[in-house]
Amino acid sequence: MQRAFTQVDVFTSVPYHGNPLAVVLDGKGLTTEEMQRFAHWTNLSETTFVLPPTDPAADYQVRIFTTDSELPFAGHPTLGTCHAWLAAGGRPQQPGVIVQECGAGLVKVRETEGGLAFAAPPLVRSGPVEEAFAEHVAGLLRLDRSEIVDIEWADNGPRWVAVLLRDAEAVLAVEPAVVDCFIGVVGPHPEGAPQAFEVRAFCPFSGGTVEDPVTGSLNAGVAQWLLRTGRARAPYVAAQGTRLGRAGRVHVSTDDEGTIWVGGSTVPCVSGHVEL
Repeated sequence: MQRAFTQVDVFTSVPYHGNPLAVVLDGKGLTTEEMQRFAHWTNLSETTFVLPPTDPAADYQVRIFTTDSELPFAGHPTLGTCHAWLAAGGRPQQPGVIVQECGAGLVKVRETEGGLAFAAPPLVRSGPVEEAFAEHVAGLLRLDRSEIVDIEWADNGPRWVAVLLRDAEAVLAVEPAVVDCFIGVVGPHPEGAPQAFEVRAFCPFSGGTVEDPVTGSLNAGVAQWLLRTGRARAPYVAAQGTRLGRAGRVHVSTDDEGTIWVGGSTVPCVSGHVEL
């Protein structure tokens, strides 16, 4: 069966400089196994499938797959899928606010100056990590424990542990070993730089370490941590993907209710149909 398909680049306004996402715009009738097989075939960090919502408050439902598993939530698939859904003629029930249903529940998306942005979901795990685990993470990053300024859980679905280093240069210098957990590394750029922070994301996939080009879920968790501890002021822009030759830009802002919004531009790169 032919199904509408698009591939978009997220967290960039320049094609092929962000994080690509494959979107199947009609996932009705597909089994989990069929979705997973296609996601494995695309060989992208994530592939999504748009479905009718099961919650009347949602505008659409999305299922998010890596090459080998399903995720309850991820940031760049949320923004990329929403962009593709709107471009295909989707219309939200509430003008200006799109409600996505996913494994983590309902996620709000809205238009901002920096592009589409999602409301950062609450952390399911936060706070300091045990010292033994901090030592383990330092070893995975091939760092001395003293080089880590702070380390906390920033788990909002993907099981992120967030590591703060002294500055952006230290972040860009990291050469990790094979990791066995999801590690986000962040460091500040000098005062007055266009980007406030440099971010990198290391993920364990198929027995190796994969660096994700630009990661919405990690930036959402990191933003909650940095803003709560006074290390950041909103709005700010984070850079990610530099070591991979990308130029990802993640825009973090807050509203009057204190909601943290994580956003960026999305551009289409491929459109057509796939046989599924």
